Amino acid sequence: MSSQSAALAPTRSRVKASSTGAARAHDNVRRAVLFMVLAAALLPLLNASSKYLSQTYPVLEITWARYAGHLFFMLLALAPRRGIRLLASSQPVLQIVRSTLLCVSTLVFIAGLASVMLPTATAISFTGPLIVTALSPLVLKEAVGPRRWLAIIIGFGGALVVVRPGLDPAYEGALLIFGGAFAAALYQLLTRKLAAHDQAETSITYIALAGFVLTSIPLPFIWQTPVSLWDALVFAGLGFFGGFGHYFLVRAFELAPAPVVAPLNYGQLFGATLLGFMVFEQVPDYWTWLGAAIIAGSGLFMLWGERSRS
Repeated sequence: MSSQSAALAPTRSRVKASSTGAARAHDNVRRAVLFMVLAAALLPLLNASSKYLSQTYPVLEITWARYAGHLFFMLLALAPRRGIRLLASSQPVLQIVRSTLLCVSTLVFIAGLASVMLPTATAISFTGPLIVTALSPLVLKEAVGPRRWLAIIIGFGGALVVVRPGLDPAYEGALLIFGGAFAAALYQLLTRKLAAHDQAETSITYIALAGFVLTSIPLPFIWQTPVSLWDALVFAGLGFFGGFGHYFLVRAFELAPAPVVAPLNYGQLFGATLLGFMVFEQVPDYWTWLGAAIIAGSGLFMLWGERSRS
């Protein structure tokens, strides 16, 4: 090999490695986009099913079914391959606290859904990322610059437009949705802490197991047997929509940066609007659309800032 060839060899290797890495990154982004689209399709179905059942059945029973089905599908899909290793966590206490927060969030959210339109509830739930950013300095010791604070203030202004305190008859239900968004934000902050320690399959299994155990304790005192086969099927669908919806969400954020995939999550607004019209014959008014656009815009503005810094 000539000296020139010897000098070029490492360069060629680096180019080849760089090309392979770029191809792998591109493939990961494509998969992440697919996972986020699937999550944005399944999670509105979870909320629509919960709202439908809340008209007849106790909220606690609906929440139990959501976690029981979630646990069943996760064990069916993952247990044959991973076994007891599914519960192998480097931070088990943090996993339990995080999963409990999501269980509380689900309970409160479903309680609010009983009186709030599906698109309205979905729009309010998107204040979660704003709450995450606002709490990041306290929980994660992350700096939040003036542009982020501006986006947070505008986003919460949009939430007030959606809720219209004192003017909307579903005001109390909207407050419950806010409470669910706050608990979900704390859950997301702990999820970010755990992301570097545990795999997505482990985190999802802890969510299902903790939610199932917590809601099973009082279940015998409020149980109401489904009155029809259709209702039983909707109960069963809760676990499928919730389990795989959250799994796809976690996997999307594992495979690609948040600024790339998070905007696709706002597709839930369109799914919620379509299901709200088809199932409940409800159409959001002008103020709901305006507030939802403000919330989504503030969230996208923060993501754009993240992408610019990256």
